[in-house]
Amino acid sequence: MTRASSLANPRLKEAARLIASSRDRRKSGRCVLEGAHAIESYLSRIGAPETLIVAEDAAGDAAIASLVARVPPARTLAVTRAMLAELTTLPPDIGAIAIVTTPLATPQPPADFCLLLEDVQDPGNVGSMLRSAAAAGVAQVYLSRSAVFAWSPKVLRAAQGAHFHLAIYEDVDLVAWSRDYRRSQGVVLASVVSGGESLFTARLPRRLALAIGNEGAGLSAPLADMSDLRVTIPMPGGTESLNAAVAAAICLYECVRRRAVPGG
Repeated sequence: MTRASSLANPRLKEAARLIASSRDRRKSGRCVLEGAHAIESYLSRIGAPETLIVAEDAAGDAAIASLVARVPPARTLAVTRAMLAELTTLPPDIGAIAIVTTPLATPQPPADFCLLLEDVQDPGNVGSMLRSAAAAGVAQVYLSRSAVFAWSPKVLRAAQGAHFHLAIYEDVDLVAWSRDYRRSQGVVLASVVSGGESLFTARLPRRLALAIGNEGAGLSAPLADMSDLRVTIPMPGGTESLNAAVAAAICLYECVRRRAVPGG
């Protein structure tokens, strides 16, 4: 392990640039993971990061020590807690950050359980949706061209490592994708605030793609029109709508529940 004594260190400057600039993240195909949990998920699913940066006084932490033991010493930098605080968007007690190559999902046939995110722009919502999708067993997530960048720091932070359990596709024409999915005997399920069939009584086939829309506007008319079925979450308490991430989680887990019930 090498000790970096200044933020002028090229690898630290690179980490700062990637955290600060969406353009640099997209252009370089790299991003920064913050915290031992996200880095551990990357190590387990993908491999060693390009650079691991740890607070030198965190070496006694079991999670940090495990990361250091699994990353080649030449790729590891030790810094002071104050220097780490200058780099990360989180409190420096996270102990570690890592520069990694952004995994690119290879083209695959559409899966039996997919999530479509149309123009969802809140990073925290997208991260929470990815986390729920991974936990629910979704195989593929497709984001529209106007959705937030899936590999931004806030999305990564909210997803807590879920990125590395999913095939994530960005800049997708969701209307065209949905048309092709239906031709392959898949069902597109549109989550709408009102006017749809109750989520809890609607027939939910095993091969489906759940479409979730923008936090304010919901799904666009073209994508809603392309769906096979529109479902609405019953809200007997009178609330007009739910947070988009909460709505996605409810819909995803209703699909999980049905899958667990024979003939459900």
